[in-house]
Amino acid sequence: MPRYRLVVEYDGTPFSGWQHQENGPSVQAALETAIARFAGETVRVHCAGRTDAGVHATHQVVHLDLAKAWPAETVRDATNAYLKPDPVAVVSAETAPDGFHARFSATRRHYRYVILNRRAQPALARKRVWHVPWALDAAVMHEAAQLLVGRHDFTTFRASECQADSPVRTLDRLDVGRHGDEIRIEAAARSFLHSQVRSLVGTLAMAGSGRWRVADVGAALDARARAACGPLAPPTGLYLVGVDYG
Repeated sequence: MPRYRLVVEYDGTPFSGWQHQENGPSVQAALETAIARFAGETVRVHCAGRTDAGVHATHQVVHLDLAKAWPAETVRDATNAYLKPDPVAVVSAETAPDGFHARFSATRRHYRYVILNRRAQPALARKRVWHVPWALDAAVMHEAAQLLVGRHDFTTFRASECQADSPVRTLDRLDVGRHGDEIRIEAAARSFLHSQVRSLVGTLAMAGSGRWRVADVGAALDARARAACGPLAPPTGLYLVGVDYG
């Protein structure tokens, strides 16, 4: 039974998240339905990282098994044909190497968060950025972000409904930079806690606005208490942009 590895992008706006939901459409269901329609068999797709409602992806990696061996380009093109008009696209497809698993074989995941930092509200990117109309200092945010890089107990930045066994994670990268009116936060780690990136971004924005000092961000980490976290940034600005494999 051949296994296929797909790179998928999607606009998370109309979905209740990646995973199957009882109360709304999911990216997983859209993909499985499209693949079943062309392949004529029920499939289950597995992803590298589950995204929440409203979160986007430019490089989600998934795998699936099919009873029939199809050319990889057929899997890509036929799936895309049946995905319309959902805002989901299979960018590439290939036969996966032996033992490959989209989630368990991944060694690092990369997320980007985009803040539109200007007075005027967005017209075209309304559901794809976090609009912050007051001034943010990206350099201060980056300085504060470096206090969070490394192996820490991230209880402060963990959603109350997180099901991870441990709040300890190693954050490999957390960089903040300004690009015109946009502030982009780049985060990388082997794995993240539920809502961790959005929690980090909301806290860094407090420092960037001057409401918190840089040291306050470190104190929030050390508190190991959800109540010490800054506001949760909205899902609209968050993107899964890459997955590394050994």
